[in-house]
Formats: sequence, structure tokens, C-alpha cells
Amino acid sequence: MSEVFYVIPRAAHEALVTAAYVKRGFGTKESAQAAQMASMATHHGIRTHNALKALHLDELFGSGAKVPGCTPNATVTKKATRFAATEVWDAHQKLGQAVAVDAIERCIELADQYGVGTVSVDNAFHYLWGGGYVMDAAKRGYIAYTNCTATLAEVVPFQGKFPTLGTNPHSWGFPTTNELGFPIVIDWATSVIAMGRVQVLKREGKQLPPDAAVDKDGKVTLDPNEAVSLIPFGAHKGYGLSLINEIVAGYIGGSLPTIRSRTHVPGEKQACAFFFQVIHPEAISSGAFAKGRSQGQNVKAVIDDVLGHGNEKCMLPGQLEATFATRSQKAGGLLFSKAEVEAFNEIAAHIGHKPFDLAALPTG
Repeated sequence: MSEVFYVIPRAAHEALVTAAYVKRGFGTKESAQAAQMASMATHHGIRTHNALKALHLDELFGSGAKVPGCTPNATVTKKATRFAATEVWDAHQKLGQAVAVDAIERCIELADQYGVGTVSVDNAFHYLWGGGYVMDAAKRGYIAYTNCTATLAEVVPFQGKFPTLGTNPHSWGFPTTNELGFPIVIDWATSVIAMGRVQVLKREGKQLPPDAAVDKDGKVTLDPNEAVSLIPFGAHKGYGLSLINEIVAGYIGGSLPTIRSRTHVPGEKQACAFFFQVIHPEAISSGAFAKGRSQGQNVKAVIDDVLGHGNEKCMLPGQLEATFATRSQKAGGLLFSKAEVEAFNEIAAHIGHKPFDLAALPTG
């Protein structure tokens, strides 16, 4: 039997989430940007990086932490650079979603002018769902990529025992809406599962998948309540991808992963780093496609070949998100479990906001 979801109007969801951020001292614009990204995640079925995750992250490591890792109303400054198509920003620990929304927009502007645009961000607070930013760019016709370092080192390296890496996601977006009906979005944490997934399974009273997490003694566990650290997917392959993020961050300005977001270390930097890149498809086109195909037709032909030869039932990355988005559209709002609605109502009670009436909400 499929899980029952309750439908909350997007505007009502964003009003509550915005109010929750404002209550914590954030500005209206950055709060609204965070709420909009949370809506986008939920609309596409990304429950591990919804508003509950975002607010919980801020409570633990952001504006609510003993050593704040996020500064409400911070102003981003741009570093001087001799490269026209690239920018380097110091986020001054501004709310990550707000920084990321502006960064991907700036990358698009640069790509329109130079064919490619990159924005590197130092001193950042985590931006949650990286797939949302590249998906937005892909829907607008661009190839996009982002990676970031995670808030905490929660992943043990391949054949290691101590967590020295973050879950460190990579996200790619490709503008295939005209050809497929949705953009291809390849987005994953470099651990078997994200810590947000552990939190969801704990909330729902479900077990972890095998070989995904270890307990305080370094032993593999299926109990989300006992999970302390995560395991990289694909053994050395996931480890290598996770390491990429830490090395890129090291070039940008990020520091030691094991002290990130933890007790203050004098003279050290303990914030996340982001990297964004947007490519205009025309900038990489040879124009010499077989049988006179256009660039879009050529991409479609490549995908058709991949999914042919008996592979017709295989899914494309981004297809599940597109399917869930269609479900959300038909429901007329955002879909949440009973436990999630109850968690939102706890937030509403804390900030004096009107709660959702579970009995009155439609299901979808």
C-alpha cells in the first residue's frame, strides 16, 4: 500500500517557512529564497532536503548553533579576479540557499556573455538540494553543474574508520525538456545515502538500507537511531568523488573537513565552499551532427540509443523527480507525510504561526 500524503498549498508552505526563518533573524528576501527552494525540493519529491531538513540544519549548525555557522542578513562580497567568465564570492556565512540562487543566476548571465560562467563561493553555509539549482538552469536551456562541501565530516573514506569527508554532493543538469519533457538531472550525495535520508527513516520508523551507515563503534547498522557515520557509495569510486569536493574547496579557500561546523578553532576556517558552473550549449557545439541533426535532435538520438536495444524500461536521471512533480501538480500543492505535517505544526506553534489542520487537508 502506497504512503498517504497530505496536500499543503505551496503558498501556505512558503509562508510558514519564511516566517520561521524571519523569526530567527533572517531577512525577508533570503528567507523567501530558502522557502522557495524548499518548495521546489518537495514539489519534485526530494524529502531528504525539504524545509524540515533546512530549518533543522540551521538550528544545529547555523544561526541557532553555539558557534553560529550562518549569519542572518550577511552581505556577499566579490573578490577581484582577472578572469572575465569567473567570479569568486565571500559569502560571509550567509544563508546558503540565498547565495546559491544568486550564484546560479550569475553563472547564467556569464554564460550568455562568454559561453561559460563559474562562481566559486567561500565562507558559505550549506545550500541543501544542489539538484534544484542545476534543474532551474537546465529548464532555462543551460548545462549546469555544482558541488559543495557538506556541513559535517560524516563519511568514512574507503577502507577507513574515522569520518573525514562530507556527504559532498555533485549535481548536473542538462536542458533536455524539449526532447524528453523534463531536464536530465544527475544529483547524488557521495555516501550510500544522505544523512537527511537517515533522519527521514528515523522519523518514519523505518530501517536503513544495508551497508549505508556505521554506529559509534564503526560497525555497520540498519538502525537509523544508531547511525553515527556514513559509508561512501561504490567503495573507492564514491570516495574519489567525495574527495573531489574537498580538493576543489581547498583551492577555493575551504579548510579542514573534520573541524567544519564544529567547536571554534582559532585561526581556522570552518565554513562550506560551493562551486557552480553553467555552460551555454552553443558554446560547445561543433555544428557537425550526423544526418543533419540539430544539437537537440542529436542529444535525443544519443539518449534513444542508450535506452534502446532492450533497455527501453530503464529510467533516466531526473525522471522520478519529473514524475513526482506531475503528481504534485495534479494534487494542487505540496505532498507531505503525516509525520512531516506534524513536524511543521511544531514549528508553527514555536513561532506563533497558524498550524495546518491535518483533518482538513486533502490527500494526494
